[in-house]
Amino acid sequence: MSFYMDEYQKWLDSPSLTEEEWSELDAISEDENEIKNRFFAPLEFGTAGLRGTMKVGLHNMNIHIIRHATQAFADVICAEGKEAMQKGIAIAHDCRLNSRLFAEEAACVMAANGIHVRLFDALRPTPELSFAIIHYGTTAGLNITASHNPKEYNGYKVYWSDGAQLPPQKAEAIAKRMAETDIFNCYQTVDYDIALAEGKIELIGEETDELFLNCVLSQAINKQVVSEVADQFKIVYTPFHGCGYKLVPEALRRLGIKHLYPVEEQMVIDGNFPTVVSPNPENPEGFYLAVDLAKKVGSDLIIGTDPDSDRIGTMVRDPEGNYVTITGNQLGVLLLDYIIRARKEAGTLPENAGAVASIVTTGMARVVCEENNVHFEDTFTGFKFMAERVASWEAAGTWKYIFAYEESYGYMAGDYVRDKDAVTASMLVAEMAAFYYKQGMTLLDAMHDLYEKYGWFMEKTLNLVMPGVDGLEKMRALMESLRNAMPEKIAGETVIRSRDYLDGSIYVAGLGRVDYSPMKGSNVLYFELADGCTFIIRPSGTEPKIKIYLLVRGADEAACREKISRYEGYAEELGK
Repeated sequence: MSFYMDEYQKWLDSPSLTEEEWSELDAISEDENEIKNRFFAPLEFGTAGLRGTMKVGLHNMNIHIIRHATQAFADVICAEGKEAMQKGIAIAHDCRLNSRLFAEEAACVMAANGIHVRLFDALRPTPELSFAIIHYGTTAGLNITASHNPKEYNGYKVYWSDGAQLPPQKAEAIAKRMAETDIFNCYQTVDYDIALAEGKIELIGEETDELFLNCVLSQAINKQVVSEVADQFKIVYTPFHGCGYKLVPEALRRLGIKHLYPVEEQMVIDGNFPTVVSPNPENPEGFYLAVDLAKKVGSDLIIGTDPDSDRIGTMVRDPEGNYVTITGNQLGVLLLDYIIRARKEAGTLPENAGAVASIVTTGMARVVCEENNVHFEDTFTGFKFMAERVASWEAAGTWKYIFAYEESYGYMAGDYVRDKDAVTASMLVAEMAAFYYKQGMTLLDAMHDLYEKYGWFMEKTLNLVMPGVDGLEKMRALMESLRNAMPEKIAGETVIRSRDYLDGSIYVAGLGRVDYSPMKGSNVLYFELADGCTFIIRPSGTEPKIKIYLLVRGADEAACREKISRYEGYAEELGK
């Protein structure tokens, strides 16, 4: 019998299952493919923790996986010693189905292991968890969230004492403990109400919100410009049924925004996300209710934050009166340029200012920094890597970071968080939009001016979706085939240099491997083309898909669009 059938039977026979859980598994007894998808392997624990669909099974998110992972996490914290246990852990959760249940269950396991727990009393934005870890000086943090994934998903996102997501060695230690222990018999737990009464679990709430909001507002650079346009300037906001519903509007109001119009249907907290197919601010179609409201009230800007409020999407009105998307790359460049300009005018730009972006983010960010004498570095995708780079600057006393971002709608500013932060980003975007509004410009107009100033860039991200067990194998095979035969041309354009970030190898056309990059350990292939464009491919760390990034540069907008179209065709062929 195969591993997955053995594991399926083990779960069926376990007394740990409730009657409802047993019935769910029994109902798939004749569906071997479904059994295989649920039990072929455990969810892989990485630096981003765990993420999967909410079903009963080894490869899914459920109460048994939560207990198993939390006991392993507790073991790693306890290994740090008594002081680390006393400093404890901060735990938060988002709006998803089962998120509160999972958060309380994790809190009970931590408390049973002698680890003090600070648990948020209700759902909170992901960046506020990062803030709480730093502010309260906890050893670790845990967030039950699947970010912008569809409603069927949930996740287990882990943090360490610096407020950033878990470093690789800690993630490896947790994964090792999980592999060594039995899922049903490994954990300790306590009664939630008793642990609460005994102070082993401490609830935190509005007092932490206030502290966090004070830090958010400290990032405002020019509140005066907001007050000057406040009587006319209008913003529509949607939290997509999630965690931004409270703090984002409050931050905008404290900034001085008078005309704020929340999308009432989406201010309702609901893990089923009833008004959208996908609660992802990267998808323009999810903004249809916000667009309807914006047209009705004549809004100048639309802001949307994802369910755990760490990503932000924006739309603005074009000359024809239609609302169009500002992409993640564009918003990052706009914010970077604005922060540099506004802080120069305010006299608050450090002489050793630095900025960080991921390797899959537009090359325009580097140009903006170079033109403004701001230091720039790139990192692997993920804010844990950007936070690590910022921390290394601080430790060495070299560069003072002013902004960090990645193309997937994530932005970080300020020293009080070490993760992407849609609350702070919403406030900064509102201030920036007000600044341009005063000049009779939208963010679309501002972006056009930046292209004229810094050069024309365009980006596109393609997703080659490959679900299930077969999809995992297909993803692996595609990456292996490219590694074994690195392309010499992509869509007819010569590859002048390639980087395999798995081992750091750097290849030059005609010479083979010539060097090693100091950055390695990530499953990314990076191709630099003769026309100045970049083609990047990597498997997603949280979803069953290959992501392909097209980063192009051209003489003008038309030239960029032509290149995007050409490379897009090549990329789509890879998925067939």
